[in-house]
Amino acid sequence: MSEPAISRREFVRVSAAAATGLALSFYLPLSAEEKPPAVTPNTWLKIDPTGEISLTVARSEMGQGVRTSLAMILAEELEADWSRIRVVQADLDPKYGNQITGGSGSVRQSWPMLRRAGAAAREMLIATAADKWRVPASECRARESTVEHSSSGRRLSYGELAAKAATLPVPQDPPLKSAKDFRIVGTAVARVDGPRIVTGTATYGLDFTAPGMLYAMIARPAVFGGRVKSFNADATKRVAGVRAAMEVARPELPIPFEGKPGAKGHQHFLWGGVAVVADSTWAAMLGRRALQVEWDDGAAASENTAGMRSAFQEAVSRPGQVVRNDGDAAGAFEHAAHKVEAVYELPFLSHAPMEPPNCTALVRDGRCEIWGPIQNPSGVQAALKMALGLPESAITIHITLLGGGFGRRLNIDFPVEAALVSSAVNAPVKVVWTREDDLAHDYYRPASYHRLRGALDDQKRVTAWWHHIASPSVDLFYEGNISPDAGGVQIVGPGMAAGTVPNYRIDYTHVPSSVPRGWWRAVDLTFNTFVVQAFIDELAAAAGKDPLALRRELIGDASSAPANPERVDPARLLRVLDVAAEKANWGSALPAGRGRGIACAFGWGTYVAYVAEVFVGSGSVRVGRVVAAVDCGQVINPELVKAQVEGGIVFGLSAALYGEITVDGGRVQQSNFDDYPVLRIDQMPKVEVHIVPSAAAPGGMGEPPVPAIAPAVTNAIFAATGKRVRRLPIKVPA
Repeated sequence: MSEPAISRREFVRVSAAAATGLALSFYLPLSAEEKPPAVTPNTWLKIDPTGEISLTVARSEMGQGVRTSLAMILAEELEADWSRIRVVQADLDPKYGNQITGGSGSVRQSWPMLRRAGAAAREMLIATAADKWRVPASECRARESTVEHSSSGRRLSYGELAAKAATLPVPQDPPLKSAKDFRIVGTAVARVDGPRIVTGTATYGLDFTAPGMLYAMIARPAVFGGRVKSFNADATKRVAGVRAAMEVARPELPIPFEGKPGAKGHQHFLWGGVAVVADSTWAAMLGRRALQVEWDDGAAASENTAGMRSAFQEAVSRPGQVVRNDGDAAGAFEHAAHKVEAVYELPFLSHAPMEPPNCTALVRDGRCEIWGPIQNPSGVQAALKMALGLPESAITIHITLLGGGFGRRLNIDFPVEAALVSSAVNAPVKVVWTREDDLAHDYYRPASYHRLRGALDDQKRVTAWWHHIASPSVDLFYEGNISPDAGGVQIVGPGMAAGTVPNYRIDYTHVPSSVPRGWWRAVDLTFNTFVVQAFIDELAAAAGKDPLALRRELIGDASSAPANPERVDPARLLRVLDVAAEKANWGSALPAGRGRGIACAFGWGTYVAYVAEVFVGSGSVRVGRVVAAVDCGQVINPELVKAQVEGGIVFGLSAALYGEITVDGGRVQQSNFDDYPVLRIDQMPKVEVHIVPSAAAPGGMGEPPVPAIAPAVTNAIFAATGKRVRRLPIKVPA
């Protein structure tokens, strides 16, 4: 095996033996700014003597198509035969670096490393063929997993070249292909795991089985923070197939999120309860029904939704923590020629992935092995290390397909539960959650309450924007720091690269709650984008301006694109707005009872604009059409981009029209999809997705499609009825 020294730029590493062919490794950093370690390998590219190309993917596949996208990037620079690509799911291993799937980061963070790894392997294969033929490498080219000599027509396969290529030095700056020469990237390649998914042969967490496996269901406290006082399992043990019933303690584990050392962790990762272990899921379910548990509800039993709303109202009536303060928003508002004020409210929301939480664990002989649908394997490992007292080297985590995630599976409660139960019975155990378990024991998107004040001058220009947010803090729950969940509010004014609102202020007040909070798909942007984009429409109405025209004013000078890609690029935001408006025929007349609304959002390197068309009648609203424009930088697979937009619209519309978690007596009142509905197929609007070409680096696509759909719909309702919707889920004004 040959291992050249690796510097920051020399990130690829080659290993070879005659029997194994060519293998390259490269490191995936946690962020674009992180410097790769000098000697730690990561995701592996391997070409074996038969010509098969393997890519081990270190991120979780939960429907977003990441296995396909990452393989496409590699195959493009490698000039590979796409039909010879094989994708392998990685287990948790330090050599892979960051394995957390979240923040719409899988493609964004992998793009430069995968390209360079593929290009380096391509150049090594070309050099090997050129040496064999005794010709200059410049006369050879790679194509479809072969190298050919242009003038003589001689051709060698990658399989024939791999072993010898592995003995060559690794190119430190291999030439990358121009986008105009891409053959795979940018095309509608079918998902690599699509056939297995549609035929039912793919393995999700609920599909996994192990020899001798038992099944468990856990009775958890209905009240947040509750504990077991006592339980009687006599009736449970009489149920056929039940093996055992035991308390699952709730250890107070200050586990850092993502398993990062030195970070603070909250004390409520685990719910605790009583586990019923049986020979089947059904037997475990029946045993749990027969179980008698007396609970200590604790202090949270006094919490309810009405009380939180009162706390929100009181919070925004007094000054909050100043997050940003440009100019003098208070003074400008006081002396404004025209004033606009509004209050917006959003509820707690559950993730509710179609596959509820589940996990299989085997803890035996000083080792722990986990199989499950996990977004955050390093955090799970850190939790298991503390809960079981085992070293990291004794913990193996296998990642299955995920039936949706949306941030729910970033939490570590369900794998730790499974490990604790397995340890108690000394056998492999699959812990299964029902939908009722899932809705009652989630980490919810926080409820929030927003007071906005806007000022217009005599020329109807926006001169002040004052936004006060009250909510329970997600960061406080995860890290012990009261941080404002204020990301995404800076869509107008100085929050933009060329903002035009001179007086701009954001206040935040943390309102305590016992409700567990977590990152929900698109996190802060889901509530803040709704509020901001809806209030822009209110300002437009007060100014007598077209909502699109006012957005163009607030976005500012499109010529001043920012150097930092995480800042808003006005030109790109304007472009998606214009494309969406044009394709939706913005400004044309609609029949009575129908209306159009527009909204936009930026995040994770991606720009999205929606125009929604709605029909409002007899106290109901129906979304008939959504026109989407998206600029996500370099597109890897247009069909996956469209699928993410369509899925984001379904997810966002479900929340806007129906989503609401309410609490009474410290308990969630919703239990299943009958009282926590999601969009049905007959309610799905016609969706038109227009991808705006871009030369920018790839942006994320998991989260950006969600935030703008709710305000596009409520703005359309106003256009149809003249009445505002300021509280979600949508209740059509009478």
